[in-house]
Amino acid sequence: MPDIIQLLPDHVANQIAAGEVVQRPASVVKELLENAIDAGASTIKLLVKDAGKTLIQVIDDGQGMSTTDARMSFERHATSKIQKAEDLFLLSTKGFRGEALASIAAIAHVELKTKPSSEELGTCIKIEGSKITSQEFVSTGKGTSIAVKNLFYNIPARRNFLKSDTVETRHIIGEFQRVVLAHPAISFLLHHNNNEVYHLKSSNLRKRIVAVFGAKMNEKLVPIQEQTDILTIEGFVSKPSFSKRKRGEQFFFVNNRFIKSSYLNHAVTNAFDGLLEQGSHPSYFLYLTVPTDSIDINIHPTKTEIKFDNEKALYAMLRATVKHSLGQYNVAPVLDFNRDANLDTPYHFSSKSTTTPKISVDPDFNPFKETEQKEINFPFKREKNTQSWESLYTSVAVTDEEKQQELFENQQETKTQKTFQIQRKYVLSSIKSGAVLIHQSLAHQRILYEQFLESITVKEANSQQLLFPVKISFTSAEIEMIYTIKTELENAGFSFDLFTKDSVTIKGIPVSVTESKITNILEELLNDMTLEVPDTSFSHFDVMAKSFAKTLCIKTGTLLSEKEQESLVNNLFSCKESTISPFGKPTFKTLTLNEIDYIFNQ
Repeated sequence: MPDIIQLLPDHVANQIAAGEVVQRPASVVKELLENAIDAGASTIKLLVKDAGKTLIQVIDDGQGMSTTDARMSFERHATSKIQKAEDLFLLSTKGFRGEALASIAAIAHVELKTKPSSEELGTCIKIEGSKITSQEFVSTGKGTSIAVKNLFYNIPARRNFLKSDTVETRHIIGEFQRVVLAHPAISFLLHHNNNEVYHLKSSNLRKRIVAVFGAKMNEKLVPIQEQTDILTIEGFVSKPSFSKRKRGEQFFFVNNRFIKSSYLNHAVTNAFDGLLEQGSHPSYFLYLTVPTDSIDINIHPTKTEIKFDNEKALYAMLRATVKHSLGQYNVAPVLDFNRDANLDTPYHFSSKSTTTPKISVDPDFNPFKETEQKEINFPFKREKNTQSWESLYTSVAVTDEEKQQELFENQQETKTQKTFQIQRKYVLSSIKSGAVLIHQSLAHQRILYEQFLESITVKEANSQQLLFPVKISFTSAEIEMIYTIKTELENAGFSFDLFTKDSVTIKGIPVSVTESKITNILEELLNDMTLEVPDTSFSHFDVMAKSFAKTLCIKTGTLLSEKEQESLVNNLFSCKESTISPFGKPTFKTLTLNEIDYIFNQ
């Protein structure tokens, strides 16, 4: 039998490794930024075009590489970070696996320019699909510049399955934020399609958080600080009143490395117990420093999962620290059930001397003395009741004419009342075959969804101009995202006046939108655009129509008038797809007469 097992060529092995290391353009951004940080850079520039599909370039002023190191850096498992297995538990750098550059070079066109400070000329290497096409000496500045072009050019399936530019840009900005928050002492610059998104100067942690998430974040932060023998905690949590429905602004860093830990997240959430509304999540930026030999980072190629030696102790310390800070800064209420607040002495009474209270007695008071009741003059005449007490026990005689009149009125009421609202959640309407039970919120979502989709794609959307333009603050990342869908929003009826780095001025809104809901609509839309993962074939129009419908629909608990109920029923059954909501849930349930009869006759 011939031998069939053989060693794979390097370029094939690199493509296989790239499947884990490089999942999307944001993965390339993360690896290149971390390499620049490990190189000791003080200023790092990130240039992105077409959400990273065309270009991702990172320029740093780090120590640079020699010609030999530059060539060796693209070999698999070649690294300067570790030398032996024991070093895996003494890591102080971002990277250590030696797989990133080799994996990236296997699926893209890569151009590397680098020069150490000790050399006069630098090195330029060009690689296409793991094959070096050229290597030469060039005149370049100190540090390294690496450009990744045409990502996944040789893997069409991976390139086709990338999400829209808006979603991929959001992921890139997310990775960028995680890196810049971990290193506030380093200056960062981010450009997307030649537009400056972030320009972050070297600063302290609080200023870096405010620079990334906007000036409004400053008032929301509560400082956290605790130091023990096995753990040092510092950072910030948001005040409970600023909690959000989404989990976006939650960051854990262990030894300046971003991690994901549902266990530690539960500890923070538990510290907010009783302070948050149901479904709300606190924002936090927490930095944990632990001994390097007490953690294991080598769990996954993305290095966002960590194993701790003593997770239970970390959980207890983290929960207690956050809870203590919330109480220390008077965010959490302090309750003392053994103290009676009525017995508290005001501060300005502390200097007063106490005296015996005087007792006054009315000697003429007689509790048994009858008082004359004064007649009250009413503004209207009251008829005197001349009936005797026996009349209370006699039956009231009702004539046949009165009975017929009452029955006629009930019949008339039944004829006019075609719909009924149940528990301010459902609308019951009679039909020829029986009755139909409609979920008012889901039904209104379907109605609004089709109206918005038609106005965006088919008709020219009507816009109402605001008397006073509304200025709304957003983060730089959210501003960039709104700018990318500006055309679609204008088709929906929005009209923009001015874009700045941290705000958007709106001068016109769709007719069906009220001014008070503008901020909520845009925030929900940005969140939905970020989570546009399950249905990749849907366009921005569909996501926008769904988001608008979800935000503006009639909520459960809203009381509807008879006309509003009838309008809801008529509009629902005028829809092209009236049976389900935009999110796939049924909008109504039909009960036939046979089904109703069965309920009472079984």
